[in-house]
Amino acid sequence: MSDERQINVVDEEIRPPARPALAHHASRITHHLNVRDALARFESEAERGRCDTGRYRCPYFTWGVGPPLVLIPGLADSSRSFILPACSLAEQFRCIAYDLPSGRGDGARLRRYTHDDLVADLFALLDHLSLPHCYLFGSSFGSTIALAAMHARPERCPRAILQGAFACRPLAPAEVLLARLARYWPGSMRHVPSHNSILRRCHSSPFAGKSLELWDHFFDHIGRAAIAAVASHALLLHRVDLRSKLPEIRQPTLLVCGDYDPLVGRNCEDVLLSGLRNAQRVELSNCGHFPQFSHAEELAEVVRQFLTPPCGAVCPG
Repeated sequence: MSDERQINVVDEEIRPPARPALAHHASRITHHLNVRDALARFESEAERGRCDTGRYRCPYFTWGVGPPLVLIPGLADSSRSFILPACSLAEQFRCIAYDLPSGRGDGARLRRYTHDDLVADLFALLDHLSLPHCYLFGSSFGSTIALAAMHARPERCPRAILQGAFACRPLAPAEVLLARLARYWPGSMRHVPSHNSILRRCHSSPFAGKSLELWDHFFDHIGRAAIAAVASHALLLHRVDLRSKLPEIRQPTLLVCGDYDPLVGRNCEDVLLSGLRNAQRVELSNCGHFPQFSHAEELAEVVRQFLTPPCGAVCPG
């Protein structure tokens, strides 16, 4: 059996039952999750655990029932960055989100980590949860982990959604120098000079006209990330280049993009669209780099439609 045929068989095994196509585009959703209610549901319904990957003790949560969907965070994110979309998806998918190594009591030796180690950690988590295969959702830097995993073990990752994604995104020389120094800094991102003002200037626009609690939730979460971990992962990002592997990735892949993303431009998306064998793109309106906070229900609806047949309704090229 060819890899492509094997992927298709696995995909059909884990996909939920077909349902009628939705009549509206996800960006037309006008109601939004109540953050307080979503957090309360998370605390009462989600199950939390730790997986020893051999490199660190990986915290994770599982929430919901149905086909497994593993959510991979970005540089300054954690598993909790997916609480809002998972709240919408938990009735149809078993949402599994985890933290990347942080060096904060998890045993990780960050300066020895490679990108391949991060991919191996993902498969260690799948083994820990006895999951032979699952869907992947990779956010920003997490998209590179998802892409590498899809390439390494296609039979285990039959379909993926990549948000704010890229295959190669080297840092500027000044950014490399800063990241090398920051690996030794204590504290959280909120302690970085001008961090708060940069967040407001670059990322507040997509939250305009929405509940203040959405912005507060985002602002508090991003500020908690460990400086040393963000810097270490940024250096891994600088070295990773998956462009040569893209043509070998055959699984159906959806790129979710924000029309006002200040961090990942259309050029990064075009590399993926031209390199991947089976990729589509959907754009969220008035959206930046963090739809899991600002557009949680729209993002959840895109995920739901792509992973539940028919999947073509919201996947324009």
